[in-house]
Amino acid sequence: MKIILRIFFVSLITFQLLSAQGVAGTNAKYELRSLIDMPTAGMLDKGFVGASIDLLPFGVLITKIEIGVFSNFSFGISYGASNLIGTGDPKWYDLPGVNVKFRILNERLRFPAIALGFDSQGKGLYFKNLNRYEIKSPGFYLVTSKNFDLLCYLSFHGMVNYSVEGDDGDKDIDLQIGAEKTLGPQVSLIAEYDLGINDNTGSAIGKGKGYLNFGLRWSVGSWFNVGLDLRNVLNNKNLEGTHPVDRAIYIEYVKGLF
Repeated sequence: MKIILRIFFVSLITFQLLSAQGVAGTNAKYELRSLIDMPTAGMLDKGFVGASIDLLPFGVLITKIEIGVFSNFSFGISYGASNLIGTGDPKWYDLPGVNVKFRILNERLRFPAIALGFDSQGKGLYFKNLNRYEIKSPGFYLVTSKNFDLLCYLSFHGMVNYSVEGDDGDKDIDLQIGAEKTLGPQVSLIAEYDLGINDNTGSAIGKGKGYLNFGLRWSVGSWFNVGLDLRNVLNNKNLEGTHPVDRAIYIEYVKGLF
């Protein structure tokens, strides 16, 4: 765990000293690879590395590093803990998360981009008795993305996924949709809706309303991206101490290695 964290923070320092590019707004050089919790068909270019941090309620911090290994193929690893920010002992996740994505079809004028992937990293608290995260990981997924030239740029995304976290008694296939709208050269507004079909029966945390999230992404300078998120707008969690809306912060660097 310590080695993973050290590698991550050394990577952040290295990326800050080098020049990278933003992912938000009309001047974005690289695609959004995810909205908030939902992956997109966006990819890292070959030889590029992305490093990110999610700061969530309950002192949750999740770090992630991913690399464009080949054209249209990326690999990443993530790790985190709850109560890392605050008082008391951190509660480390049992295992690192792994994510792999392969884009099987590039976007064309009449056709969307399509990607297959696997991501075992959930978000929020981890419940050992249910073997699941507060927000389930995507697991195995198929996602499609399409961009339109409408008042700058407007993108739509759709995903079907099967999470490997099913000890709560709900192993249904899930559906998610999302959108991104650029607001000037450096800012994008994003939204996503997880129907929560795999989180509404058995010992589920969800109430059956689904998870609606909104976020803002801002490319600060030429190398640093930050985001502000409003999560769980529909108050879909059966968890003591939660509120109708969670606030979260997202930080990201993207840099080409060669």
